[in-house]
Amino acid sequence: MGERYKNTRTIIAIILVLAVLLGFGYDLYNIQIKNNEYYLAQSSAVKTYTVPIEAARGDIVDRNGNTLVTNRKGNSIVLDAAYFPSASENEQRNKIIESLIVLFNENDEEYVHNLPLKLNSSGKIVFFDESDDEKYELSIKNMKSKDMLNVQDYATAQNCYDAMVEKYGLENYDVQTALEIGSIRYELTRLLFSVSNPVTIADDVSDDTVAKIKENSEQYLGADVRVVAYRAYTDSSLAAHIIGTVRKINAEEYKQLKDSGYGINDQIGESGIEAACESELRGKAGEKTVTIDAQGNVSEAITKEPIQGNTIILTIDKDMQKIAQEKLAYICQNTSSAATGAVVVEDIHSGEILAAANYPTYDLEDYYNNYSSLAKDRRTPLYNRFALAAYAPGSTFKPLMSVAALEEGKITPSTKFTCHSVYAIGEMTFGCLDAHGSLDVQGALEKSCNVFYYNCAELMGIGIMNKYGKAFGLGQKTGVEIPEATGVMAGPEYRKKFDMTWNPGDTVQAAIGQSENLLTPLQLANYCAAIANNGTRYQVHFVKSRIVKSTGEVVDSDVSILEKTGVSTSTLEVVRGGMRRVGINLFDNEINNPLTKITTPVASKTGTSQVIVNGVKQNNGFIISFAPYDNPEISVASAITTAGSGTSTAEITAAVIDYYYNQNNQEEKAQTDESLLF
Repeated sequence: MGERYKNTRTIIAIILVLAVLLGFGYDLYNIQIKNNEYYLAQSSAVKTYTVPIEAARGDIVDRNGNTLVTNRKGNSIVLDAAYFPSASENEQRNKIIESLIVLFNENDEEYVHNLPLKLNSSGKIVFFDESDDEKYELSIKNMKSKDMLNVQDYATAQNCYDAMVEKYGLENYDVQTALEIGSIRYELTRLLFSVSNPVTIADDVSDDTVAKIKENSEQYLGADVRVVAYRAYTDSSLAAHIIGTVRKINAEEYKQLKDSGYGINDQIGESGIEAACESELRGKAGEKTVTIDAQGNVSEAITKEPIQGNTIILTIDKDMQKIAQEKLAYICQNTSSAATGAVVVEDIHSGEILAAANYPTYDLEDYYNNYSSLAKDRRTPLYNRFALAAYAPGSTFKPLMSVAALEEGKITPSTKFTCHSVYAIGEMTFGCLDAHGSLDVQGALEKSCNVFYYNCAELMGIGIMNKYGKAFGLGQKTGVEIPEATGVMAGPEYRKKFDMTWNPGDTVQAAIGQSENLLTPLQLANYCAAIANNGTRYQVHFVKSRIVKSTGEVVDSDVSILEKTGVSTSTLEVVRGGMRRVGINLFDNEINNPLTKITTPVASKTGTSQVIVNGVKQNNGFIISFAPYDNPEISVASAITTAGSGTSTAEITAAVIDYYYNQNNQEEKAQTDESLLF
């Protein structure tokens, strides 16, 4: 029995050996005889890859052609897979990367670290926390994913570190060095490193670093120096919230935009005009063809030159913007430590924004280096107050009430109401700052008499009031290119959202810009512009025109009318006359009135609204103005928190109007002869 079993095993073994030999024999015949020509061609095949060349972003200039944002040449260090050891050669890859890290550290260069792991002060591996990375949770989730370290969702930081060490062959390195090398290896994996997709590992490096890498190409095999375009600012403190920022595209954006020609290494507009005009600014990438022959020799040739993005011409005036920022900062700094504010200047005949400033603000050059501290600053300098902050407008609402009451025939220019400083509705009593006596509508605007507008509110009702508010764009977006708040028009419709009722007392409160009325400085400037220009509401915009880089053609932005209110000229003349009286008599002593110190006649309306800050009642101050009174051209709206009253903002208004009419001598056109960096 045993002998027969042994014979059977021998026969099976012989059959298996013969089968293997026959298989090898067939493969040999197939390669050397039957398909000899095909395999010969394959062995000497030339592999060709297409590598994108990033285009410089377009410039951003002001309305007079003054450059605000351009590009400068800088050097980045990329790893090029055509020359770098293959993925299977872990040891060689790690040695080259370690050498690069030593060089970067010696020259104090920043290099990529998107791996969300670090050593804490106790020498323990931990995840990045929220203070290290704005999107730390997503970063950790991506690191654990199947395509990256392929660990379970519940894996600890140490588990992730161990998986990284195993994946990249980092067992022979100390923990800190392994983290540094692993971070670059992780970046190569994350950004799909290949011949067609070189990966940047250090941006904007020094000339010393460039020289070392070029002089020691064998030591830094696969590391290449690329001349790239970096954003440069003529004044990085100017118009930060308008211009906005750029950054590297993230994974989610890449998935959405790759079919539109974006690469995983591309830059993208993050905020402001950089984001709003992304399609215009980004330019068209060029192409480089990389050829690798059978012997591994590499050759490169540029087959398509990149084309720089279009130039964006903004509506803002650089010098007016600077004056607005400086005056706003001065007033806020001399008001209180908690004061913040915004100012907007608009061309009333087009909706063009000539200046829009915030306090506090930030510096575009320092944005990424100081992002963490900026984000934590209690005064929120990254917050765009002129577009996103909605305030109770106080008495700046009264010109609208005057328009509505006159136009609806509820009052005439000569109608008078008597103010005894209090006004009763049922059992409720509402106050005024003074007993103004008998006033008509212009006198009520000048004295900012609450009682006059309480009477108007009872005659009209909230429906009529809000009809005119809507016509003048209040509680609605202005249409500006960058993100903005909608604001709120107080009334029953708004209250319904919260299952709250609307009472008669709420209507009189709304009439003086209180209740739930919340308006942005952009809306206030646009509403004032419509009063000044005889009732036309334009779409607010920051982009005046574009210069198409490929043709040099200047394409103007459309001036869009959002609404013609239909309010009669006679009504608006009465209201403008009342606002002129405010401009003249803003202060009891004319010597102290900034609006009468300038030569241009100004019409205005101030406003004050009460807020509670840390349990203490404070007053926010507002002013809306237009100039010149007899032939209006621009409107100005300012808001300062904890200002005490709207009169404190008049100095800002006076400064920008004085600049516009007495100091503005620039009337140049934007230049079209820009030069590419490539």
